[in-house]
Amino acid sequence: MSADRGLFYGWRVVAACFVIASFGWGLGLFGSSVYLQAVTAAHGWAVAEVASAITLFFLVSAAAQRFVGRSIDRWGPRPVLAIGTLSIASGVALIGQVRAPWQLYPCFVLIGIGWSTLSTTGLAATVAPWFERHQGRSITLAIMGASVGAIAGVPLLLLALERLGLGAGLAVAALATACVLLPLIGWVLRFRGPADLGLRRDGDSPPPEGATPPVPSANAAPASRRVLLWSAAAGFALGLTVQIGFITHHLALAAPVLGAAGAGLLVSATGMTAFAGRLVLARIVDRVDPRRLAAGIMVLQTMALVAIVHSSTATVLIVASLVYGYGIGHVTTLGPVVVRREFGAAAFGATYGSAASVIQVVSALGPALFGVLRDAFDGYAIVLGAAAFTTVLGAVILLLGRRGRGAAHS
Repeated sequence: MSADRGLFYGWRVVAACFVIASFGWGLGLFGSSVYLQAVTAAHGWAVAEVASAITLFFLVSAAAQRFVGRSIDRWGPRPVLAIGTLSIASGVALIGQVRAPWQLYPCFVLIGIGWSTLSTTGLAATVAPWFERHQGRSITLAIMGASVGAIAGVPLLLLALERLGLGAGLAVAALATACVLLPLIGWVLRFRGPADLGLRRDGDSPPPEGATPPVPSANAAPASRRVLLWSAAAGFALGLTVQIGFITHHLALAAPVLGAAGAGLLVSATGMTAFAGRLVLARIVDRVDPRRLAAGIMVLQTMALVAIVHSSTATVLIVASLVYGYGIGHVTTLGPVVVRREFGAAAFGATYGSAASVIQVVSALGPALFGVLRDAFDGYAIVLGAAAFTTVLGAVILLLGRRGRGAAHS
């Protein structure tokens, strides 16, 4: 029974995180491909020079994950996400002002710091204290803004650069981000959790005076915490390494079969199926075992990769790509859901931050590994075969990690 007849405030936090994710992913992960193209075109610099600075962005973000999680646990989300917003906005604006390749590095350090706070760890740690029954749904809906960042954010960023040029276009994008996110963070995220409003998680009424409220227990016993945490980190790291590699090379993979225009449409359609996957996940996630669901989705993605390897027809490529894309929304989101389910809300930020550091460092290698194997074997057949094996290995590790949870209940 809710003590508030209106909308539980936790859902306002989820809505705010949805908007934050849209900007964070638009300027962060998906924006990186825009910066690579725009900077090399504007200055004539080598792709490798610009790409190395973008790699630093991912490494800085990975290194900061644990600190971000701990900071939100200690000080709440408002100061952490506000600093992140200023950091990513400053980095994006400064990219348009660089005059030498080395100047890109401090820009992408700032973007990496901002991305670390405005992406999965920061948003999941912000939402986690507000929900128990709806923990999976709330995190899924918050992170769903990432799809908006891909679908709408990148085209708008490209439009700004086309109309205004590199310097002014990036400055406008940075200013718009700060003007939207800073007031949103300052107003909506001023409460750290439902206790600040005299409520319990999910908006439940406080217990009668003198009664002891039930304390939700996480699945992880002390003896099994290490197995649970690092099996989740390893499983999702392997799955996301393949996903990021596949996303990066999808256009090049599809173009020989579908042509440049057709490949572009397929990439967009794959992004739409990822969004659909997140919508389905939001409806079911609190009623299923998230480890089993993630493992099952990875097996489905493995089948899609194998289908592409064994058939060169356009129909198989399209169907398999859409199936693979459906799983992208699940695997990207289920990592924090697994950790939240098994470790509880207390110190979630620091706990998931540790796993996220491993996941981001490993998965950042995906595009490079795909590229090295593609060049070594003159095609994507071996690449996709290795990707299929890696994905199914991640699924197996996730399932084996459930033994630690079983020990927790014994």
